[in-house]
Amino acid sequence: MDKKIVVTGIGIQSCLGSSVDEYWDSLLEGKSGIRTITQVSSTDFPCKVSGEVQNFEPGNWMNPKEAKRMGRFSQLAVAAAKDAIEQSNFSGNVENDRVGVLIGTGAGGLPETDQQAKLKESRGVMRMSPFYIPSMLSNMASANISRIYQATGYNNTCITACAASTQAIGEALEKIRSNKADIIITGGAESGICEIGMGGFSTMHALTTWDGDPSKASRPFDSNRDGFAPAEGAGILILETEENALKRGAKPLAEIAGFGVTSDAFHLVQPHKEGLGATKAMKMAIEDAGLDIKDIDYINAHGTSTPTNDRIETMAIKNLFGDIAHEIPISSTKSMVGHSLGASGALEIIACIQSTINDEIHPTINLENPDPECDLNYVPNKKISKKVNVALSNSFGFGGQNACVIVKKY
Repeated sequence: MDKKIVVTGIGIQSCLGSSVDEYWDSLLEGKSGIRTITQVSSTDFPCKVSGEVQNFEPGNWMNPKEAKRMGRFSQLAVAAAKDAIEQSNFSGNVENDRVGVLIGTGAGGLPETDQQAKLKESRGVMRMSPFYIPSMLSNMASANISRIYQATGYNNTCITACAASTQAIGEALEKIRSNKADIIITGGAESGICEIGMGGFSTMHALTTWDGDPSKASRPFDSNRDGFAPAEGAGILILETEENALKRGAKPLAEIAGFGVTSDAFHLVQPHKEGLGATKAMKMAIEDAGLDIKDIDYINAHGTSTPTNDRIETMAIKNLFGDIAHEIPISSTKSMVGHSLGASGALEIIACIQSTINDEIHPTINLENPDPECDLNYVPNKKISKKVNVALSNSFGFGGQNACVIVKKY
């Protein structure tokens, strides 16, 4: 608790842009990045929309030959890491053995598995790519960032479904606190829009079947929500101690102050029916930051636009915050960028950082007919201006995985 851990660099790849400014401006405008799906044919799937990173050319961020040997999730991670590292400006002026990498992902190279399975069936196993395994493995986003930027210290991968990147950032916080590293490149990446992924989620009835304007498909806390809009992306932060940042002349952007993680131990994919695990994770993060519930100025909700999650998350917030729950602005980034699974938490923590910098809170769009059971202040459809000293970011994943992070104004 003695060390203040700060963010000195941010990189992003999202369906709302590939720069933090473009992403943040779009969120404040209430602009949706959800469009008609293009990475797979929608013919076989009831879900017709997705949040895809537009016009992504890996060669703009890395060696094109190297990029061809990576899965798309790895490419997105490396691209976001490049921008974060350049903003932080630590390359070349730190001890490599004290630089770590900790990236979260839900499914790793799922599209690559899809592609190679088809190739195996059509041309035989010996025509599969020799780069299939290293493009598919979930640890390869961390591995590629480490190799390209010669980060030879602590290295790990967090694979905890939709909580993965939030948990990765929280675990990075703890590693720096415990002196396992001076700097950690952390966050998450996901690119799972493929036939296997779409098929699996479709048969679970987890995806939206909205057949109107794609920009209105993701509608957290609305009575007409019917599932999440699948998406992809990457969000990367550079974390380090305040002392280290100031010593090398880096500009702290925000503080990562607290982390909580719990398990529901309840169901394969459904959250605890009373939201107990989520409540405990939020409480743990607040206490870890040395704060009280009254200190929370804003909550970035997991807010998936699924019927169950939004109702249970509302319940969990009420469980913890009691009478003041209705006073706290809450919004869902996923209303505009969809659900990028293991990358979603990082994208949302970036939104929290921007809120603490700018004292603005982005809206939850498409909230036209509020669900009576979701009766908190979800900042419907228009941004608000508010002093944000402390933000809480929630991520809840399949398997009952709950992770929460506290972001403080620097």
